[in-house]
Amino acid sequence: MAKNETPSYEQAREELTEVVRRLETGGLTLEQSIELWERGEKLAAICEEWLQGARVKLAAAMARRAEPTPQDDDRPF
Repeated sequence: MAKNETPSYEQAREELTEVVRRLETGGLTLEQSIELWERGEKLAAICEEWLQGARVKLAAAMARRAEPTPQDDDRPF
């Protein structure tokens, strides 16, 4: 993956899990911990963007499903 390429949700979540594991394990310098924390923040934001996009798509699909179709208006019952 190129440096400026946004990872998929799954890739970002997997890397975030690894970042958290490394932070919890300890044994890092303060500088390493800060770098990992910053990377984790970026990955969490990427995951949130993916989830927000999914929410928007789901809401749009549900709205389309709830709209009456022309056939619904023509039914006698």
